[in-house]
Amino acid sequence: MLVLARRLNESIMIGDEIEIVVIDIKGDQVKLGIRAPKRVTVHRKEVYEEIKKENIAAMDSEFNPENLTELSDFFKKGKDEQKK
Repeated sequence: MLVLARRLNESIMIGDEIEIVVIDIKGDQVKLGIRAPKRVTVHRKEVYEEIKKENIAAMDSEFNPENLTELSDFFKKGKDEQKK
């Protein structure tokens, strides 16, 4: 792990496109600003871990083709009711 010391309004660069700026320091809390291209997703680690866990759970769930048929029927019924 690389450890860097930065002061208020100083920044670090990750590659050529991502900049991390120290915005504010109050007590034991540091506010960071992140400039990154829109194609780069940025999450707090606890949110990232939850997303990973949900994605793994979705991959582990059993695929049941009957569920797709039921879903298709549900949407067809909705369209039929709108026509009335």
